[in-house]
Formats: sequence, C-alpha cells, structure tokens
Amino acid sequence: MALTKPNRDLPTINERIRFPKIRVIDSDGSQLGIMAPREALRIAEEKELDLVLVSDKADPPVCRIMDYGKFKFEQEKKAREARKKQHTSDVKEVKMRYKIEDHDYQVLVKRASGFLGDGDKVKATVMFRGRESQHSDLAESLLMRMANDLQNVAEIQQAPKREGKNMIMMLSPKK
Repeated sequence: MALTKPNRDLPTINERIRFPKIRVIDSDGSQLGIMAPREALRIAEEKELDLVLVSDKADPPVCRIMDYGKFKFEQEKKAREARKKQHTSDVKEVKMRYKIEDHDYQVLVKRASGFLGDGDKVKATVMFRGRESQHSDLAESLLMRMANDLQNVAEIQQAPKREGKNMIMMLSPKK
C-alpha cells in the first residue's frame, strides 16, 4: 500500500485555493475586487502568473496574482539574511587561581571585557588545589574585584559560589 503525502505542506496556490469568494490583488498592486477563485485563476493564467493565497484570515481571503517562484525565492532570501544577522550568545570562561599576580589578573579582565563586548557571557572560575580550598574568602573577594572592574560592561548574573574545587561567577553583558 503506497502512502500519499498530505496536501497540508503544499503551498496554497492556483487550483488549491478552496474558497467560494476571494479578494484579488493584481500583480501591480491594484485591487481587482471580490470574485470566484476560478475567475481569478483565469486572469492569472492570461498573464502567465500564479494566484497565491496571501491571507486566509481575512474576510474574504486575500489572494495575489504574482510569480510564485520569484515570491518563494524572495522569502528564502529574507530568511537567510535574518539568520546571518542573528547572534548566538556563547559562554566563555576565564580561569585563574586566587594567588594570581596583578598583571595576569589585568590580562584576564581585558580578555573578559572583550568577550562581553562581543555579546558573550563570561564564566569566571577560581580553581583550588589541595588545602587552598580553605581560602574561599580570598577567591570570593577576587571574583568581586573582577565584577567591580567590569561593572561598566557587565552585570553579575550569578554571584560567586563554590562548586567542588572551584568557585564560579557568571557575568553577562549589560544591555
């Protein structure tokens, strides 16, 4: 038994328009009025164009006489442009130890500032080894210092908290 594809995913053009009356717009944008779909299809075929359903929510539904292939290409082109312009926000990480030297710290702040400038979130991590985990207060003050240094470009999304042998703080770019 062969399965047939349902017509739901096919575009509503030409013979697939099933309404008793439709409002027709010509290819140049002028109104042709309300008529039967068969009559509108005849006009479209005379111009060697398609009858395309634009809005089925209107009363009566609105159809337009146009080149469907060109219309579909323009829609796909707009969708491609929209995808190209959208930016996904990634989470970038800067790792350090609580005994970090001042110059190294400044380098990490500058790198985090760059990430935030690109619209990414920053996960600042202070790692502990062995008995260093006793000094979580020093790590927290280091993370708060970083948040303070980045306050003009970032806001704290998640306050410093311990996760195993690390202390983590999340920063997101300011709107």
